[in-house]
Order: sequence, then C-alpha cells, then structure tokens
Amino acid sequence: MMMEVLRDLVPLDRVMCSPDYDRTIEYLKQRFPLTELAYGPGAEHNGWVIPPSWEALESRIEKDGKLVYDGKWHPVATMALSAPFEGTVDLEELKRHLHFDHRYDDAVPFHFRGLFRSWERDWGFCVPKSLYDSLQPGEYQVTIRTREEPGALRMLEWDLPGELDETIVFGTNLDHPGVANDGLSGVVVGLELFTRLAKLPRRNLGYRLVLTQGIMGTEYYLGHQEPARREKLLAGVMLEMIGSPTQLALQYSRAGDSPIELALADELARRGVDHRTGAFEEVVLNDEYMWEAYGVPMSALTRFPYREYHTHWDDVDLMRPDLLLEAVDVLEGAIEQVEATPLIFKRFEGNVCLSNPAYDLYVDPGQVAFGDKPDPRRKKLRLLMDTIPSLTRPISVRQLARQVDLDEETVDEYVRRWEAKGLLELRP
Repeated sequence: MMMEVLRDLVPLDRVMCSPDYDRTIEYLKQRFPLTELAYGPGAEHNGWVIPPSWEALESRIEKDGKLVYDGKWHPVATMALSAPFEGTVDLEELKRHLHFDHRYDDAVPFHFRGLFRSWERDWGFCVPKSLYDSLQPGEYQVTIRTREEPGALRMLEWDLPGELDETIVFGTNLDHPGVANDGLSGVVVGLELFTRLAKLPRRNLGYRLVLTQGIMGTEYYLGHQEPARREKLLAGVMLEMIGSPTQLALQYSRAGDSPIELALADELARRGVDHRTGAFEEVVLNDEYMWEAYGVPMSALTRFPYREYHTHWDDVDLMRPDLLLEAVDVLEGAIEQVEATPLIFKRFEGNVCLSNPAYDLYVDPGQVAFGDKPDPRRKKLRLLMDTIPSLTRPISVRQLARQVDLDEETVDEYVRRWEAKGLLELRP
C-alpha cells in the first residue's frame, strides 16, 4: 500500500494550495477514513497569509526559437508560486531569476519561500547548475503562464478514539511538489500505522494522524483547534523523511520525556535498529516547534539528513519499502508499550499534609544537624513526593520515574499508595 500511494502521488505538483494538492486530498479521502478540515481562502492567522491556489500552465525559456529549458518537465522546475511573466530578457536579467543548488551540478532545487511570502512574488525557474553555467549572452524569451484563484488550506486527520480522552498525535506533511521522502514518506507510514491501530479491539489512549501543509498548515490546524480538544493532546511524533536509505533518528521533544518518545527510544534499542538520538532541533527542524508553541511535546522520527533533500532527486526510486516497514513496526511497538504503561491523573489541588496519619505518604528527608547521613535514594523519593502536587497534566509512570531518576517499580508502588488514598487515579 505504501509504495502504491507514493507512486500515485509523488509526481503531482503538490504546492500547498493547488489543483494537484486538491487531487491528493480527494485521492486519500477515497482510500482511507479521513476527515477534511479547510481554512480560507484569504484567512490570515498570526501574520500567516494563505497563498492563492496556483498552477503553472506554460513555463519555458527559449533562445533564437529553440527551447533552452522546459519549466514543466518536473514540478520543482518552475519556482513555486512564480508570478506570471512573458517577455524578452538579456542573460544578466535571466540569471537573476534562475535558482540552482550550489552543491551539485545536476540537481534541481525546490524553491519554496515564496509560498510563505505571497506578498513578495517574483517569477523564476529552478535549474541545474550545469545549465546555469552553460548559458551564453544574448536575448531569451521567457514564458510563464499560470492559473490562480483564491486559495484554501485543506488538510486531513484520522482520529482513533480510546477509553481515555488523552491522545497521542502523529504529524505529517502532505505538500512538497514532485518529491517522495520529504513529506509523503511520513504520510504513508502514518497511514499504514493507523490502518493497523484501527484493527485493535480496544485502545486505552486516543490516536490522531494529522496530514497538513508544512509549517503554515500546522499553524492553522493548531490555532483553530478548540482549546479543550487541543489540551487532550498528551504528546506527539512528527513522521518525516523516513523512507530513504539513511540512518533512522529519534529527535526528542523540548522536555524529552513524553510517553511516546520514551517508548520509541526503548523500542529502537530493543529491536537493535541502527539509529541515533538527538535533542530538540539537533537532528531536524520542521513542524515540531509549531506543535511545541501550543503546548504539545513533539518528538520526531526521521532519516534526515539525506543527500537528495529539497531536490528533484528525492523520488520514488529513493524509497526503501523495508525501511518504511521498519519505521511502522517501531512505531507500533512503541504504542504497545505506551498502552501498557499507566497514566497518572491528579485528583486534588494544593499540597496535602502527607504526614497526617490519614495519608501516611510523607518522605522524611532527614536532618543533618541531628545526625542523619545523606541518602541519595531518599532524596529522590522526596523529589518524587514533591513533584506530584505540581503535576498539571496526566503523566505516565515511566515519565515520572525518569523525571526523578528512580526505577519504574518504585514509582509505581508509591503512586499507588496515593491512589489508595483517593489523591491520584492510575489508568488503565
């Protein structure tokens, strides 16, 4: 299924608002139980402006009646959201509108910045450096004809409810014209994962797959969510650039201790998968910071970096089906771990007098002045005791154990004593 979807969708010119992006939405809605959300046209949010729906109808460079460059040969060959232009220019002027990858002679880069600055539009092409260097002085005839209309941000989500309202979210990017790994590989991994999760007889937690345009789509999605629904998002994972023959990487969220990323770290190690880990923004910089700005701890599973990134070389032939499946299996195993780890819900406010015989939960830190010797374990237990009243969101036993540097068994035994006094609830 994953390779079939990639073969069908990769060739399309999936800029964030475009007829081919709309075709992508309709294709996926026909194949999977996805719900559509849409924002716009023209709606501004936090300074972000939805670009027009754009399509290049004709795009070419000619000289002396001969074709020099076909801007339609690949979706990245015409600059995304290029302004229309028809006219004759000299070589100096033409080169101001040609964009190439300075690292490679034959790669055609993806020029995306105009999509996020639609108020600053220009015309242009993306070309190989070898072509740029070979151009001779003279006059060039440039033709870029486009079709435009008001644009809307269309996106999809797949919600799988659980026994609890608390939800783990998986983010993916559905746009990026003509490429496979950057965006679509995460989409197909997410779809395969949710196809498996949908078959489970029951789920303790909810799970949500979100397919949006990169950066801007995520901002509109989160900014327009009802706060009560958004607050139920415990944590998430960005699935991105995950099908290339490069090493798998787990990038942690800012806090680095959400249930799903801890489970992913354990699952990667348990399976012996060749991988590395990194702190927030140490491996990749994508939509993670958008989710974090709305209070959702967001880790990432990726195979970035890879040589073909943001070039036309990022195609279906680059995709490794076995590595796509490896990512799905790791994610499924991590979810099994999350499902088996209790969540702690606080059922009180303020600070309870834990030394009161009615509770008997106090951890005495000792007093050095009276002859008590430092006890590192007792210090950690005291930290555990002091941490519980400050919890603001549900937390897993594993998370809490990591925060106070104690083993899970000790933490589980202590919090269940709190539960027996009606102060906490552990679910499931």
